[in-house]
Amino acid sequence: MERSYGWVIVGAGALMGCVAIGAMFSLAVFLQPMSDATGWSRTGISSAMTLDFLTMGIAAFGWGALTDRFGPRIVVLSGAILLGLGLALASRANSLLEFQIIYGVVVGVAAGAVFAPMIATVTGWFEERRGLAVSLVSAGMGVAPMTVSPFASWLIASYDWRTALLAIAIMSWVLLVPAALLVRRPPPARSAAAGMPAEGGEGMTVAQALRSPQFIVLAVTFFFCCAAHSGPIFHTVSYALTCGLSAMTAVTIYSVEGLAGLGGRILFGLLGDRFGARRIVVLGLMVQALGAGGYYFTREIGEFYAVAILFGMAYGGVMPLYAVIAREYFPMRIMGTVFGAAAMISSLGMALGPAVGGWIFDTFNGYGFLYIASFGMGIAAVAMALAFPPLPGRRQPVAQPA
Repeated sequence: MERSYGWVIVGAGALMGCVAIGAMFSLAVFLQPMSDATGWSRTGISSAMTLDFLTMGIAAFGWGALTDRFGPRIVVLSGAILLGLGLALASRANSLLEFQIIYGVVVGVAAGAVFAPMIATVTGWFEERRGLAVSLVSAGMGVAPMTVSPFASWLIASYDWRTALLAIAIMSWVLLVPAALLVRRPPPARSAAAGMPAEGGEGMTVAQALRSPQFIVLAVTFFFCCAAHSGPIFHTVSYALTCGLSAMTAVTIYSVEGLAGLGGRILFGLLGDRFGARRIVVLGLMVQALGAGGYYFTREIGEFYAVAILFGMAYGGVMPLYAVIAREYFPMRIMGTVFGAAAMISSLGMALGPAVGGWIFDTFNGYGFLYIASFGMGIAAVAMALAFPPLPGRRQPVAQPA
């Protein structure tokens, strides 16, 4: 009965991921209306998202360490309160610098309290179907483009960008605070209680883990993966608009990408449980690279939808599997810190896309070079994933004297 509560944790994590990550990523919908209303450049506004990824990554490492020490509830509750506060203050910003600092730092720190700590916590609640459980939590983030982004687009069309951002802040408080109160630590692993570790590396310290080949390969693969998809994700709406599509149509493409990511998370989670997470990650990264490169040739609405499905399924599917791989290599007692460190490095990759994409558009009046670079980063991720070390051996149970 205690372990069945893990599915409650999965539900709470999915909701929190949807709201927190959805609120942060909704800046993609605000990009053009904010630029038109304020005169701020797309590069400047996009830079707030770059700061988000940087601060989210750094904060994820700190929040992960706090999760290992104090438990996940206080961490995600703090993040929920801080997220609403950051969005509300950003809606009142009077200068680009003020907006960049508030949205880029406060919202990023808050989002870091949700993603890595919740993913790490869920890996400890499941010994079987771990890939599916983690993928379902991550699926909440896949729902975000179908929920928060269209909601933000409707609010902007009905009111203005400041009112829309304030409404999203209030929504975040209403939904996230109750969900955070449902979160708690996972129970001890059955195998560990029986004197046998569930995975290898049980005697590892944090320092040993962060210097290990398996962590280095995991983190670098995570970095290139995020560098490959962050730019295409963030600039999908703006790219569709430059191709002559309407604003609502552009948002529906973004939503289709998210819907495909939702399906990809569940599909890849099931495949990872059956065939091994590392093998499925390599496959998904190859599909992601092809999808990112495919946007270079996309102009018509049907082409956008086709590429969005392929690309969304791939990047959505591989993201939760990094936590499954981390749990196979490292013990639960340091998972928050280890996965938080991997997320911190991956956030550097996420930070590249929004700012570089904005600079490419402002410099070349188009996004072509963004998709070429994203394809290259995707291939680099595949190459790194092929270098994953073998899984550590598991100890056999020691026979007890009669």
